[in-house]
Amino acid sequence: MIRRRLGDDRGSVVAEFAVALPAVVLVLVFCAGALAAAARHVRLQDAAADAARIVARGEPDAAAGAVVARAVPGASAAVHGSGDFVCVTASAPAGIALVELSATSCALAGGL
Repeated sequence: MIRRRLGDDRGSVVAEFAVALPAVVLVLVFCAGALAAAARHVRLQDAAADAARIVARGEPDAAAGAVVARAVPGASAAVHGSGDFVCVTASAPAGIALVELSATSCALAGGL
């Protein structure tokens, strides 16, 4: 007759893996979401810069909103002046729960 010893380690690796796997998956999902939000923020910043240059050349403010919305779906733009500069603030949801991304860019008025 074979007796099992107390404190036998068989199966402990599987149990540890089953406990650690959800944590590893959660970290990987969080990292992928953060990377996607960072990429969206870069696109938003580029769109705000393009929109500021367009408005500084004399295009209407609606053109800035169109440029930003085309570059980043779901984004909006607000145009405001600051001395000799025209500034555009673009904002969009990050895609991660309740996080809002924002980017501001300015260009010299008159298109110079």
